[in-house]
Amino acid sequence: MPEISRFYGIVIQMYFDDHPPPHFHAIYAGSKAVIDIETLAIIKGELPPRARGLIIEWASIHQDELREAFHKAEAFETPGQIPPLG
Repeated sequence: MPEISRFYGIVIQMYFDDHPPPHFHAIYAGSKAVIDIETLAIIKGELPPRARGLIIEWASIHQDELREAFHKAEAFETPGQIPPLG
């Protein structure tokens, strides 16, 4: 699974050929969540509140890039890197 960003101990990843809705996977200190790119809501899993806030802040800044990365990964293309928060 390609890693697209890493910041403050948080890892952001996307699967190749993943299912709709467009989303990304966030991992922090053993917690995992799947986050919808459009609504920035957690679809599955959970994260500590501080990590969740940082991820939502980052995702809101990079929403267009996340959409593009998801479509690339969906087509088995490398989604590329997105700058970290901070």
